Amino acid sequence: MTAREGSLEAPTRHPLDWKNPEFHDESRALDEMHRVFEICHGCRRCLSLCNAFPTLFDLIDESASGEMDGVDRVDYWKVVDQCYLCDICYMTKCPYVPPHPWNVDFPHLMLRGKAIGFRKGTPTQFRDKALSSTDRNGTLAGIPVVVQAVNALTRNKTFRRGLEKGLGVDRNAWLPEFTSDKFRAYAAPSQAHPVRDGQRTPGKVAIYATCYVNYNEPGIGHDLTKVLDHNRIPYVLAAKEACCGMPKLELGDLDSVAALKEKNIPALARLAREGYAILAPIPSCALMYKQELPMLFPGDADVQAVQEAMFDPFEYFALRAKDGLLETDFSTPLGNVSYHVSCHLRVQNVGQKTREVLETIPGTHVHTIERCSGHAGTWGVKKEFHQTAMKIGRPVFRQMGEHPQGEPNWITSDCQLAGHHIEQGMGEAGRSVEGRLAHPLTLLRIAYGLQ
Repeated sequence: MTAREGSLEAPTRHPLDWKNPEFHDESRALDEMHRVFEICHGCRRCLSLCNAFPTLFDLIDESASGEMDGVDRVDYWKVVDQCYLCDICYMTKCPYVPPHPWNVDFPHLMLRGKAIGFRKGTPTQFRDKALSSTDRNGTLAGIPVVVQAVNALTRNKTFRRGLEKGLGVDRNAWLPEFTSDKFRAYAAPSQAHPVRDGQRTPGKVAIYATCYVNYNEPGIGHDLTKVLDHNRIPYVLAAKEACCGMPKLELGDLDSVAALKEKNIPALARLAREGYAILAPIPSCALMYKQELPMLFPGDADVQAVQEAMFDPFEYFALRAKDGLLETDFSTPLGNVSYHVSCHLRVQNVGQKTREVLETIPGTHVHTIERCSGHAGTWGVKKEFHQTAMKIGRPVFRQMGEHPQGEPNWITSDCQLAGHHIEQGMGEAGRSVEGRLAHPLTLLRIAYGLQ
């Protein structure tokens, strides 16, 4: 290995060669884990990010030799289990990412481990498959005669104890409610606005609603359509839409990711080639199309077309503002806003566009917290990880309540799951913010004075 410390080049990533039989070779994967863990042991910059690195370093420090050679290879899987693929170590901390010759990509190595584990079969596989089947869950739980019962049961302590014992979902973890009024069924049609392309932005939008907005909080999607309409931006909904595949990716279920890609990409690629900007109001879903699918299918022209057309909504609005095409007729100040930047937005490398847009609203003071909340989709609700998720999020819970202008009027995160996790954590710490959690798109709609 070269002795060169760090790297001055911009980080890059290699495509994930997941169809190569060697990818699922357990012995080769453990060899690579040993190599990378040795580098991490000598660096330790990532200690504070999540529980994967403390788990690794404790295994090393508590071994007989105090070095990697003292760690049983079986225990490498404990590190894999603690990684929830936020990608922050790769994006913000690791000095040895490619093109550095040490070629460290810790998240993709953990994904490889998860893929091997999933293919072998894990003790929690039934639970994990059930939690990650978002389309099926939303469709079944959203049946009108079922939805009220499902939502009531998630609030019932006796049922939650049984759910924890039988399925491994922590009894105290916040769970989303479902709705029978799905966003795609009730989304208002676009007004017939003329298309106004900008230098940086297409003038028409296609909405990829996401499972969460469609099945759980459709109001976020309705707020997006109201903001688009107010800015005279015509929009359509993606003609066909299934889960983006991120929950399956986090399990290492790459075959299911590929199957979902085949459902989504053809329709989205047609929209991209027709000149639409594609907006996904949940950061994990946008990231799936911007980064993960292009890494898994690097030679697919349709995937590349969707990658180029995909925007986070506030990335789009900020660029729209630079083009002089975003309305600034805000009528309602938001006061003190504590804003959490979610990990899957940070790794999109677009900057803090949500903060930039919210700060243009008169009478609005944005306090930004750029640290992982610990939720990470389905990972944070599992019995074996929930307390760790709350521990990781504790600094965020505290900082969200420490607005420099005083008590926050609003707490918000681009990831609504993280927002609810933060709301729960603040409440458990004795600082209730009930009624003050809102998605940034909802805040933008309020600022415009829209109903």
